Amino acid sequence: MTPVLRSLFSRLALFLLGFAGLMPSASAQDISAAEVRTIAKEAYIYGFPLVDHYRVQHAYFVDKRNPEYKGDWNRIHNEARVYTPKDRAIHTPNADTPYSMLGADLRAEPLVLTMPEVEERRYYVAQFVDLYTHNFAYVGTRATGNGAGRYLLAGPDWKGTPPPGIARVIRSETDLAFVFYRTQLFEPADIGNVKKVQAGFGVQTLSAYLGKPAPKAAAPIAFVAPLTPADERTSLRFFAVFDFLLRNAPTHPSEKELRARFARIGIGAKQPFAHETLSPERQQALRDGMADAWRDHAALLSRIDRGEVGSGDITGSRAHFAGNYLYRMAGAVGGIYGNSREEAVYIGFPVDAEGRKTDGSHRYRLRFAPGQLPRVRAFWSLTMYELPDRQLVDNAIGRYLVNSPMLRELQRDADGGITLYLQHASPGADKEANWLPAPAGAFRVILRAYWPDGALADGSWIKPALVRVD
Repeated sequence: MTPVLRSLFSRLALFLLGFAGLMPSASAQDISAAEVRTIAKEAYIYGFPLVDHYRVQHAYFVDKRNPEYKGDWNRIHNEARVYTPKDRAIHTPNADTPYSMLGADLRAEPLVLTMPEVEERRYYVAQFVDLYTHNFAYVGTRATGNGAGRYLLAGPDWKGTPPPGIARVIRSETDLAFVFYRTQLFEPADIGNVKKVQAGFGVQTLSAYLGKPAPKAAAPIAFVAPLTPADERTSLRFFAVFDFLLRNAPTHPSEKELRARFARIGIGAKQPFAHETLSPERQQALRDGMADAWRDHAALLSRIDRGEVGSGDITGSRAHFAGNYLYRMAGAVGGIYGNSREEAVYIGFPVDAEGRKTDGSHRYRLRFAPGQLPRVRAFWSLTMYELPDRQLVDNAIGRYLVNSPMLRELQRDADGGITLYLQHASPGADKEANWLPAPAGAFRVILRAYWPDGALADGSWIKPALVRVD
């Protein structure tokens, strides 16, 4: 073979390998390892909420073998119970608002959501979350009231006219969306009333609502396998899952340059991302970028623990984040599907009054002085979580939280205040009414305040001290 023919065959082979996605693009080849590391950190911070959200959605609506599977897309799935330590798909779940869930596939047509009339004293909320984990809309007690109504949920490309009877058109930035309903439960005996509310949550395709033939169904999505929570932190396949998700999420005008940077290392480029074909040097650069992202997150977490950054900063809409992707990542890590600050405030107790990490090998007291209870227009709850998994704590009395509907059952201090006992073992029969059981090891307590008011709403509320007594 002549040198000319060898050169031609060599170029043809390189072209075919690149076309098949078996090697990085020319731009990815030209980039330095240092820049790969920098972009990988940006991509990981940006992509973590998407990848973790996908893990949950895959468990709920795709993988029928998963014990967390709820059912098909475009159907409401009610759970007339509160979560327990056996529910582990999402981190830091609450245990006082039974959930209803809707995985929305809006590619073929919009959905019409029906909300029932709910009694005035009962709080409920439907939180609308897109593929990025932005909270893009709310329906419920605070946002729209407790009256009945119908809402049209449409994807980014729908161009129709809403029919009569629709109170509002709600637009999702992505064709796949999640509607997360919470309905307040006052006490265990109230579960029948919660079931009645949940039975009133309805969903129809727009064509079914209008009584017209359905449009052509969207093509099935070839869902990729999700990562485990542990693998999300270290596996290079993270970038392949992220790449898959970007192909199902239109580029926002504000992120064109960012997406182009991601494409420089093969994420969101013409061919699917395949880290296996990269050189060891490039793979290490990706790992270093992931580690850099977690270092940035750790620094932010320290600020959160010191109270410099609140839950309202790390949850919200696209407009709220304004490009702060590290805050969005922190919201997903700390508790995915956290509500926006106007809907709920979350206050953690990561350390005791002397700055020591909380652990069930010690006993703690949390006292609300007279007038110090959280001021809310709905209700508040204090929930215990074991670390590092941030899951509910299995315990002998089956109590995972203390909340405002329980106030009449709690013992009062002599001055009218309330002291709670946070510890692994019972504080004694005479104090068990105020006992919030802790795990044997590390834990974190989180205060949720739904529809915050007064000092909680403006950020001036001072939380009580968590005092270690041994």
